[in-house]
Parts: sequence; C-alpha cells; structure tokens
Amino acid sequence: MNTAGHSEATEHRGLELTPFRGLRYDPDRVGSLAAVTSPPYDVVVRPDGVHHLQSADPYNIVRLILPQATTPSARNDQAAKTLRRWLSEGVLTTDPDPGLYVYEQRDGNGMLQRGVIGALRVSDPAEQVVLPHEDVMPHVVADRAALMRATSANLEPLLLTYRGDDSTTGTADLIERTAEQPPLLATTTEDGFSHRLWAVTAPADLTTIQSDLARHQALIADGHHRWATYRRLRTEHPSPSPWDHGLVLLVDTARYPLRVRAIHRLLHDLPVGDAVAALEGRFRVRRLEVPLPEALEALADAACAGNAFLLAGDGAFHLVDHPDKDLLDHTIPADRPTAWRTLDATVLHATLLDHVWRIPEDSPAHISYIHDTAATVAKAEHDGGTAVLMHPVREEVVRDLARQGVTMPRKSTSFGPKPASGLVLRALDL
Repeated sequence: MNTAGHSEATEHRGLELTPFRGLRYDPDRVGSLAAVTSPPYDVVVRPDGVHHLQSADPYNIVRLILPQATTPSARNDQAAKTLRRWLSEGVLTTDPDPGLYVYEQRDGNGMLQRGVIGALRVSDPAEQVVLPHEDVMPHVVADRAALMRATSANLEPLLLTYRGDDSTTGTADLIERTAEQPPLLATTTEDGFSHRLWAVTAPADLTTIQSDLARHQALIADGHHRWATYRRLRTEHPSPSPWDHGLVLLVDTARYPLRVRAIHRLLHDLPVGDAVAALEGRFRVRRLEVPLPEALEALADAACAGNAFLLAGDGAFHLVDHPDKDLLDHTIPADRPTAWRTLDATVLHATLLDHVWRIPEDSPAHISYIHDTAATVAKAEHDGGTAVLMHPVREEVVRDLARQGVTMPRKSTSFGPKPASGLVLRALDL
C-alpha cells in the first residue's frame, strides 16, 4: 500500500491526500451492494437498527463497524475474524492499483454531492490543517481505537469539508470529468440515495488533486471521534507507517454545500414533568399541542430570537426559550467567544444539563445522542424520558469557531449527507 510516509520533521502546509488500494465488496459474492452498506457507526446506535442491517445481508458492513458480542474484547475479536474470513473467501477484494476515489451521492430531490476519498495524513491540531469543531468522549475514542487495532483497518471514511477556490479548479474539473465515465460501482440504498464510485489512478490526475489540496485546510464535518482515534493510533506506531494516514472523504462545500442538522438528546431518567418543573423561573416554557412538523417550525422561529429547545416525551411539545440572563452569566464560562457562549448546545450543556437538571453528559446510562427527530420523540414517549430537540447551527458559525481553535460541545451538529459505510475500506496491512 502506498502510504507516502513522511518524517514528522517535514514541514506540512496543507492537506496531504494519498492514494491507497481500496478494499471493496465483490458484487458477485453479495446479494447487492445496497444490502451490505450501512450509515456510519454512530448513526446506527440503536439495537433495532443493527439487527435490521444484519438481517439485510450476512455480509453487511455493520458486522465490522458494530460487531455484537458480550464484551468489548469479544466484539473486536469477532470483527477481526469476520474481516479475515471475508478476505479469504473473496467477499472483500483489494483493488489492483493505488488510487483516489471520486464518490457521488444523489437523492430524488435534486441534492448532489461529490468528493474525493483518500488516505489523509494525520495531523495535530496545532498545525491547523484539519479543524475539529466538537469535543469528543474519551470512552468512544478508546472503543474505536480498539476496533481499528483489532482489524488493522479504516472501515469507513470520515466526512471532511474544504472551501474550494481558483486554486482547486483542476480538482473540480477532474471530478466532473470522472463522473461522466462508467463507475466502479453504482447502487441505491433504502434511504433513496444513489451512490457511485470511480477510481482515479493516472499519475497526472493524482498530482492535480494532491497539489490542489495541499493549499487548503479542512473542517471535520462528521467523524470527530474517528479522527481522534487516528491521532491516537498514529502515536502508537513509529513513523513512517500506514497509521500516519486515515481514510476520509473530502467535499468542496463551495461547490457542494452540505446540509447541517441538529443532533438531539434523549434523557433517560428525567420525566418531562420533572424537566419542565425545574425550568420554572429560569426559562419561558410553552406547551404546544401540535404535530411534530409544526412544533419544529415554532422552534425555528424561537431560535431566531435566542436560545430555544423543544422538550417531548409526554405526548405534547414544550417550547423552552427566553433564558434568564443572570442564569446564563452564572453558568456559562466567560472566557470564550460570544458565538460559542450563545450556542444552543453550550446553553444546553453548561446551563441545563450541568446546572439545572444535573445530568452527566458523558454517561450513556443517562443520555443518548440521536440524529432522527421522530425517533427521539418516540423513544422518549416509550421510555418515559425527555427528548430535547435542537435547532441546527449554520456551517459558517461552525467553521469560524473552528478557525479560532474553539470547539463546540460534543454532538452539536450533524453534517450530511454522510458517506455510506461499506463502499470502500482501507486495510492497513495489505
């Protein structure tokens, strides 16, 4: 594998994307490519989602990214054995030549996204090459690191964005020309998205992409925990090594703007009545007897004027806004930029979770992070907990804070569409 190892003493100025020999499903050995793909691991968090994907095809990628067993070590061992078996059986095969991959996603509503998948040099935050915008949970990083060690593979690409300009027209044109050719694979997943993948192997084309990206920095749109995992594993292996690089999808959002959605919270042990009662005199709370779409419209309107949240779980919605200014001054750190101090996620974590409700944000027993709005509400109603529905943050705010080196509270945003897992993998020992 071409890992293009570099001495850490080398001066790096931007993104270094390296070709690799992609590991892909043999379409003749699986029921269908759509049946073996999955959303990223942190989207498929509920057991019913895992079981659905497992039953879709015996070779579904979820068996690698979310193996099921009674202990963490057993899960990782199982994933490693499964990967080795699929390799030996020819279910997964390695492409003959190192390359970068053009990846396209399209839905039925006119949304089109194209980007480049490659092995990106893992850099430290001080280099300002890859900008995180969210904090991470150490136990999740430890879990992903153990899985990557066991499998010696990058099983799914992170989603990174950059802002193209006149210096990246060569890459943009190359992506468009490539998309006019017959793809390596094409499939449509059950969410209605069509996916196509092409390999770019010509030396001149690879040089064009690499030289263009070398002038740019990237924002982590999705995959903070996996990027932190890449950084941890890089420190464990003397450079140069394959661990100096990690699998990413890079999307130019000047050409292909991403959707930014909120990630909602499910508070397991807090009934809605108790949550609302604790807000008396601290926030304004209004009960809404309306369907979910109308409640979300009310949330969007309220968010234009300041911090706002929707609570659900008792069959109705409770619009929470107009926080007490003295309460915010007392609970939110003053040594951060105003844009950070006024984020809904900041107010939620620093004021509501820490101070009002006293719920530990890093405990899976107390809080879950769920992308799907209706699923969050349904789960809260079923379990007797509280769903906290969030309004999304604009991408410009995220990027501006990241450039200042300021991280947002964990799980503040959900950029999309996310790359499907299972279309191309990167094995580090092949």
